[in-house]
Amino acid sequence: MTALVTGAAGFVGSAVVRQLLERGESVRAFVRSSSDLRNLTDLNIEILRGDLTDRRSMDAALKGCDSLFHVAADYRLWVPNPAAMFAANVEGTRQMMLAAGEAGVKRIVYTSSVATLGLLPDGALADEDTLATPADMIGPYKQSKFEAEKVVRQMIAAAGLPAVIVHPSTPIGPRDLKPTPTGKIVVDAASGRMPGFVDTGLNVVHVDDVAIGHLQAFEHGKIGERFILGSENLTLAEILGIVARLCNRRPPSLRIPHGVVMPIAGFAEIWARVSGKEPFATRDGVRLARKKMFFTCERAVRQLGYQPRPAEAAIADAVQWFTANGYLR
Repeated sequence: MTALVTGAAGFVGSAVVRQLLERGESVRAFVRSSSDLRNLTDLNIEILRGDLTDRRSMDAALKGCDSLFHVAADYRLWVPNPAAMFAANVEGTRQMMLAAGEAGVKRIVYTSSVATLGLLPDGALADEDTLATPADMIGPYKQSKFEAEKVVRQMIAAAGLPAVIVHPSTPIGPRDLKPTPTGKIVVDAASGRMPGFVDTGLNVVHVDDVAIGHLQAFEHGKIGERFILGSENLTLAEILGIVARLCNRRPPSLRIPHGVVMPIAGFAEIWARVSGKEPFATRDGVRLARKKMFFTCERAVRQLGYQPRPAEAAIADAVQWFTANGYLR
């Protein structure tokens, strides 16, 4: 099998590449010209440069491929130009699916996100069928991923697109180069730079288990089905407590009300527009934090044989990797 992995240089994409190689598959990595390729160093793969706004590069990359893992997305909690995010995440996904169909790709795994799913009150566990509306989508990232998934589902229904959809929760682990927003929380906490926390919660999963789940969805998932790839639901206080224990630090004890953080995030965004640097906090991030993003991955466990490791193992691997690669001060 020859598989094309989009976003192959990224955190989740590179983990999918490694799982495919472990199973003896031939892999093509679809990356941007500006991509940091450290996650692909010394891997026996074919690297193809392209972009989700360049249909010709998609056609060239998919030629001769049997399968597609469309992992690539513009993932930022704050963007000065939301139109660019929509172009990549929505129209880019549409064009990638059309190109895959014309190339005769037999099987597709589309990487969505739990961000597109509905949430339940009081920390109850949401699943793949928890209803969500466009009004529930806070910020350009969630909005664009919601619309992109709608495109894929419409193409499955109307044109028989051979796609399975996966919803990673909050991946943590090694090779988080940027790092991701959650990885940055781990870095700041491990470095003693997080004096307080807000009352929120996340479903934490090891990035390699997310990658394994992609392959299980490819092998066992029914076309059109959706699968949450998560593991353990933890409050932010619990996550910070695990990091503190792993790093022999005292966990932060100051609980900060959301209303206090909101104006700080507003000033951070203003400074970001002046400085050109990403803000350390965003208003959309604060709005998201008002609800606990707790989910169950029971469907993937039952139908795919998915067996994620505990969240603490993911956090421990992340701390070890960040330490070994000079992220911690």
